Amino acid sequence: MSPDDERQPLSPRRQAVLDAVRDADTPLGVADVADRLAVHPNTVRFHLDALVAEGRVERMVEQSSGPGRPRTVHAARRGMDRGGARRYRLLARVLLGQLASTGSGAEAAATDAGRAWGRYLVEQLPPPRRPSAREAVGRLNAMLADLGFDPQPVGEGGTPDRVRLRHCPFLELAEEFGEVVCPLHLGLMQGALAELRAPVEATRLEPFAEPDACLARLTVTTGSA
Repeated sequence: MSPDDERQPLSPRRQAVLDAVRDADTPLGVADVADRLAVHPNTVRFHLDALVAEGRVERMVEQSSGPGRPRTVHAARRGMDRGGARRYRLLARVLLGQLASTGSGAEAAATDAGRAWGRYLVEQLPPPRRPSAREAVGRLNAMLADLGFDPQPVGEGGTPDRVRLRHCPFLELAEEFGEVVCPLHLGLMQGALAELRAPVEATRLEPFAEPDACLARLTVTTGSA
């Protein structure tokens, strides 16, 4: 597991092994940790192996000036502890609250941010081919599905002219900060279609247009297949 990944909380025994390594002034061998915790060395070795694999502990060979085989010792990896709870929703509320407080420019700023990310997130076509309107809506639908919107294109005949968004991955935030979250969602769709050079645009997003869905409006702009 990468050190950048979120981790599950440690078991009490593994946490005790990690604490023993952290609290030590010098790197510790397996027997050193076992003595401090009064547990079997094999138990310590098992937990140390897991802590090394998770990137919490470093394993090294101790420099020795005397005869005999150098010891393998362990030290806590320096850096912020990556265990514990995360509060990303609180961070999102702080940032959205600040953006919403900026006044009349907040909606435009949120839409622009969404457009930039829509360009980045959509799966592009090999240049220089441009998609048909129907194909572009398919790519848009795939991006929205990956983001968790549970999209459903709707329309008579050829190209869908609406997309029902049956799930909002930011529902609680949208209910509290809809004036910036919903424009950001519209911007995501606009940016994706612009990046595809699609002959269709996302012109409007109607939040909670139906009891169980928001509704995005699409408009064909040039000849579509």
